[in-house]
Amino acid sequence: MTNISPEIDARRARAKEWFENLQIRICAELERLEDEAPADLYPGEPGQFDMRPWTRETGVGGGIGGHLKGRLFEKAGVHTSAALARFSPEMAAQMPGADKDPTYVSASISLIVHPRSPRVPTVHMNTRFLSTAESWFGGGADLTPMLDAQRSQEADDAKLFHAAMQQACDAFDPEWHPKYKAWCDEYFFLPHRKEHRGVGGIFYDRHNSGDFEKDFAFTRAVGDAFLDVYPKIVRHRMDEPWTEADRQEQLVRRGRYVEFNLLYDRGTMFGLKAGGNIDTILSSMPPMVSWI
Repeated sequence: MTNISPEIDARRARAKEWFENLQIRICAELERLEDEAPADLYPGEPGQFDMRPWTRETGVGGGIGGHLKGRLFEKAGVHTSAALARFSPEMAAQMPGADKDPTYVSASISLIVHPRSPRVPTVHMNTRFLSTAESWFGGGADLTPMLDAQRSQEADDAKLFHAAMQQACDAFDPEWHPKYKAWCDEYFFLPHRKEHRGVGGIFYDRHNSGDFEKDFAFTRAVGDAFLDVYPKIVRHRMDEPWTEADRQEQLVRRGRYVEFNLLYDRGTMFGLKAGGNIDTILSSMPPMVSWI
């Protein structure tokens, strides 16, 4: 493989270290929530993460997959990865700078949380650093309430989540939040159903302001904002009882989640085509789903 410059390799190492530290903190907080959940609504033993290191089959690198099956969180995955590899000709044609050299380095964190309670929203977050002949950050976070009564931009959970993402953006540039919020609404949309997957959040890709330190700090702020706001939402909702009708509505809404991830999600496609770990890539699939 073509040598990666020491500067880019150092940046990748810093990003990798940050993502792995964030993974540890998020897993610890989700386990705390498992411990706190009321036993009458969530019987059984609190779940703990099963951390599974993996190695890439192509290129150099791998990651750590964090998998949880618990009583509060029916399924959760918090994963990190890093790579030094080469894009296939098909993928190189889609990546800035890869036409000059298909070699790339990357580091990332991605997570999905599917709560057992229909009252607690599903959440997704990922951030990453990727470098070819050009370098950038990408990622974001989005919230998916399962019940129609909560699926409004004006609902309490949505307002709290959007405020946290806006605060993360506004600390760096007040133009970023409206831009990345609109991008999230556009991206997490199911054309065949003419509906959004959830209530949105932020989504950004190929983010390069020309200032690496600023962009890296922004990506860290997104991760910290997620770690602050989602547990607040969970603690606010996890004591609420639910009905069998709520559960059925949740399972149908999860079906929409599956449809988006398999038909439209770029991260899923990238991971499968780039030789990533199948268990972590497809851990975004809900444990139980219904189509009516």
